[in-house]
Amino acid sequence: MADRTLALGLVGLGNAGSALAAALAPQCQLFGYDIDPARRAAVGGLDITLTTSATGIAENAIAVFLSLPRPEISHAVVDQLLAIVDPPELIIETSTVTPKTAQALAAKCAARGVAFVDAAIAGGVQSMAAGECTFLVGGDNKAIAKAKPILSLIAASIHDLGPVGAGSGAKVVNNAVMHAEMVILIEAAAMAQKLGIALPKLAEILGRPDGIMRPLEHRLAERIRQGNYQGGMSVANARKDSMLALETAQDTGVPLYATLAAHTPYEIAHSLGWGDDDYASLARLWEQWCGVDFTD
Repeated sequence: MADRTLALGLVGLGNAGSALAAALAPQCQLFGYDIDPARRAAVGGLDITLTTSATGIAENAIAVFLSLPRPEISHAVVDQLLAIVDPPELIIETSTVTPKTAQALAAKCAARGVAFVDAAIAGGVQSMAAGECTFLVGGDNKAIAKAKPILSLIAASIHDLGPVGAGSGAKVVNNAVMHAEMVILIEAAAMAQKLGIALPKLAEILGRPDGIMRPLEHRLAERIRQGNYQGGMSVANARKDSMLALETAQDTGVPLYATLAAHTPYEIAHSLGWGDDDYASLARLWEQWCGVDFTD
């Protein structure tokens, strides 16, 4: 049952924001604002009170969600929300921003005694609108404790990842992987087409248990965490296969931007004498370069 005594705000009614509005409106008293009149009109069918400014949101809501397209807009809106005499108790940043931006916003909020969390959303607008959000949350313990009951109204899962910036950071990393994977898959699809392999068959091959998920589920989640690089698919063989892919691409006239870039670490690992190690051992390069340790 909706809690009409709970007044929440939402600034930003674009694709993601309007999906959030659809999920939140049945759960609470919802106030919304977007600078674009067309976007305000697009949510007119929801049980939402539209305001004429972000300040109007702050004057009515105890907690405000942000769903905005660029970091500088988040900064401007937070400044407006904090400028009134009695600002909201909590600001929830769901926009995709960098950890640095989230930390800067949190510092502004802290100066006014306002709690802040970055609660990035993993998933598409359909799951958001259905109230089945996956929230990736960063913030101090008090802020997260204040935010969780509100996030739970529309959450399928809430991942408490650590301090402010961790939620945004997880989203940035997740999106980087998805976007790079998209390029790799398109390159693979182009080669497959040139070789007469149908896309459904390629998808079936990549989607098998030992296919595209194997590097994540076995090598990243197991071997790299354990620092276990004995046996398995060797760097030498992986390097050879990568070279064969590049040769085939040249034969078929398919440009491989991402795949070509991904080949370079195999050459480096080979030059370091790691040829017999499992190809997950490339993780040691990043441990050296970045001063990190992937093992538990």
